[in-house]
Amino acid sequence: MLAVQPCAGLRPCASLVPARTSSSYRGSNASSKAAARRQSLPGRQARSLGVTCSLNNSTGTAAVKPAKLDDRTTLRLALPSKGRMAEDTLQLLKDCQLSVVKPNPRQYVARISQLPDLEVWFQRATDVVRKLMYGDVDLGIVGLDMLAEIGNDDPDVVVLHDALDFGQCHLALGVPTGGRFADINTLEQLRDMPWSEQAPLRVVTGYQNIARKYFAEQGFEHVVLLSADGALEAAPAMGSADIILDLVSTGVTLRENNLKQLEGAVIMQSQGALVANRRALLERPGLLEIVHELLERLEAHLTANAYYSVIANMRGDSALEVSERLLQDPELAGLSGPTVARVYTLGPDGKAQSHLYAATICVPKKRLYPAVKQIRKIGGSGVLVQPMTYIFDEEPARWRSLLDNLGVASGSLDLS
Repeated sequence: MLAVQPCAGLRPCASLVPARTSSSYRGSNASSKAAARRQSLPGRQARSLGVTCSLNNSTGTAAVKPAKLDDRTTLRLALPSKGRMAEDTLQLLKDCQLSVVKPNPRQYVARISQLPDLEVWFQRATDVVRKLMYGDVDLGIVGLDMLAEIGNDDPDVVVLHDALDFGQCHLALGVPTGGRFADINTLEQLRDMPWSEQAPLRVVTGYQNIARKYFAEQGFEHVVLLSADGALEAAPAMGSADIILDLVSTGVTLRENNLKQLEGAVIMQSQGALVANRRALLERPGLLEIVHELLERLEAHLTANAYYSVIANMRGDSALEVSERLLQDPELAGLSGPTVARVYTLGPDGKAQSHLYAATICVPKKRLYPAVKQIRKIGGSGVLVQPMTYIFDEEPARWRSLLDNLGVASGSLDLS
């Protein structure tokens, strides 16, 4: 059964309880109760869960998608318009040599000079997903959490790149550290508490769709989902909710509000992602070619951003001998092996002579110092460390995966 209940200080909420043969709605007047009692839900299974409200608590029917895409001549990319997500998105594009030109800061439309056939539209994160679903825009950058919540497994939304390396966080449950939750540290302990239809677990969240699926999958029988516009962490202390379901980055906000994250209750990991409308990819001329360039630039930069280029002078009898010494340590092997070349210096006789070899390798940033120590240990000196901007592969793996997903042959595209 699914019922709408009043929530103190919060907007109406969806209650998730075991389905029965009838549905009732608790309202403020008798007529609404009587009307609800007259409704029946035949043929539903005992553990199925229904939906009475969306993210904005609307019970209206979703708009029907257009049968065909509109006939516009420009291609559209939607970007977040506000907040840290917007800043990180623009910085990533800039790092990929893609300059978003916005003549007027109050405008919602901009251009990328390197991609003249592509319009940039600044939208709220929720609208980025919605407008992708309905084909109003063709591409978008948004958090995976918002894609899961608003997109809700929509088949018309395709994830092109799921790891843009910014906006990293995760969805989790935040539970009070004291009171009756003092000894509740795991999801199983929370589920085993004596929740009932009269006293359900009250969860405040901005992720109604994700929460519904999650609690159903985890076997919770009596859950009420509450909505709030902000300050979710205050709800348990105010008594208007038992726990929260929200994004967690460092966990500091939870701790400062006397909340803790439950073990085994990480609902999903999230970060920035590049997504597209499937129909647009197949039907809009030139879009796949733009996607190919975007993926190449993104992959090249994000791959390089995880490495340093390290050059060291190595003593040795030959380039081959120096290479074999480096290859014995996996951390010094680089991406495809070291590059070793002679180093020439001016000898006493005024002629060039060689007694050193320069070895160039790529080292993961997180392992830089151990790698430098090992290089010194095997005869290296004069170690130079440089940041890397791009590492271009033959063809991005995500591009090949996309073509397979769409059933498109690469030979049918002009990627020159």
